[in-house]
Amino acid sequence: MERQITVSGMSCEGCEQSVEDALEGVPGVETATADRESETATVEGDADEAALVQAVEDAGYDASA
Repeated sequence: MERQITVSGMSCEGCEQSVEDALEGVPGVETATADRESETATVEGDADEAALVQAVEDAGYDASA
């Protein structure tokens, strides 16, 4: 299942990588791709949406489902 969340605060490739790493640490996530241009992150898997948002916020970015 593909899911997209809104992520603000990413300004470089390093930011995208930080968000991807945070999301890939959530149980149920198969892959995660962050895009600073569109301020989104796309996640493949069956992870809990609230856990995805929390992981991104814990990494220092603003997120919403």
